[in-house]
Amino acid sequence: MIKSILKKIIPPFLLDFYHLSWAFISAVFYGFPSKGMIVIGITGTNGKSTVVDLTHRILMEAEFRVASLSSIRFQINDNQQKNRLKMTMPGRFAVQRFIANAKEQDCKYVIVETTSEGIKQYRHKFIDYDIAAITNLRPEHIESHGSFENYKNAKGELFKALSGVRKKNIPKISIVNLDDQNADYFLSFKTDQKWGYSLKEKTAKIDKVIFSSNYQVFPDKTIFHIGQTKFEIKLLGEFNISNVLAAICIGLSQNIALQIIKRAIEKTDNIPGRMEQVVSSPFKVFVDYAHTPDALEAVYKTAKQGSNALICVLGSCGGGRDRWKRPEMGRIASNNCQKIILTNEDPYDENPESILDDIQKGIENKNTQRIIDRRQAINQALKIARPGDVVLVTGKGSEPWMCMPDGQKLAWDDREIVKEELNKLQI
Repeated sequence: MIKSILKKIIPPFLLDFYHLSWAFISAVFYGFPSKGMIVIGITGTNGKSTVVDLTHRILMEAEFRVASLSSIRFQINDNQQKNRLKMTMPGRFAVQRFIANAKEQDCKYVIVETTSEGIKQYRHKFIDYDIAAITNLRPEHIESHGSFENYKNAKGELFKALSGVRKKNIPKISIVNLDDQNADYFLSFKTDQKWGYSLKEKTAKIDKVIFSSNYQVFPDKTIFHIGQTKFEIKLLGEFNISNVLAAICIGLSQNIALQIIKRAIEKTDNIPGRMEQVVSSPFKVFVDYAHTPDALEAVYKTAKQGSNALICVLGSCGGGRDRWKRPEMGRIASNNCQKIILTNEDPYDENPESILDDIQKGIENKNTQRIIDRRQAINQALKIARPGDVVLVTGKGSEPWMCMPDGQKLAWDDREIVKEELNKLQI
């Protein structure tokens, strides 16, 4: 509460100076650790954590020492720690400390999931990025940034950071999703190499384009080709092909052989909380982080394949965050789900009933229930599911907390709650 009041009364230029100063002080304190490493920044609206995870796996398969920081976990080589901060890109001291720890453990690469909110607070400053990759750009954090254009420009700051001092024999590389309507903007930044990727064959005046061909999406696997090389992966959905292509681009840009990349990708069973199947019988249950309209549409499209009925459990984040998207998410659920259960997600200090009212404005003529208690909502979804149905619980993925009023945090994990509630019903 005090923090939000201070933000309103302190002039923006003083807040900027405060954030930038702490970024500099933290970098000085830890000796500017990124200078001795190859730093990969992953940004975008959806899919960032998946690309971080896949890139980490590819680099390790190629026998590099690598560290990565994402909304899911902090990992140095094989050692990982769950991100319990409820913050994708931690504060400046935490990020610099992580990079310093990675350097002490002789990591050649460090991968940083770099968010617009983090950029807005200069958490990316004094990190010497060498590669910047963007997954996509969709409306999000509009209230926080003031407009979509400001949000886009914040993402662009990561690519602008590539114009900094070059490390010896290490080129600055940008990697852009050519299927995104903002691709030209991100390709406009000056770099040594520009790479692009696409779900279909495309040409572009850049150094390299990687595209998939003959892709097929099944209920239990996804198949696509790059040239003559066939990929058969366990990650589901068309959107995950795009995420995989981003990681492949990063690997190829580091001269890693495609067969090594293929091996790493095909070993990947799942990404925690990202279209993760947690129950396979008598019906399927998936948990996914989808919290934007585009992401929700994509996971619903994937989950519906081969199902008798799609039962959806969803809510929307409180605290005044992106209220515009709530009826839109209701509309998408209405168009894709046979049964909808609206519930709490992260209400913060906002009235949960008001959040559900906003979502319900977009729902028409559907079998909809409102159960504020998220555990009870999940229980109800499992109770009404029948063999051949799919239950999809969205919004939180593998997040370890539910953010409640007055700053309280409730320990949480949708995946574990699903298993616990299903066990109760089967006893």
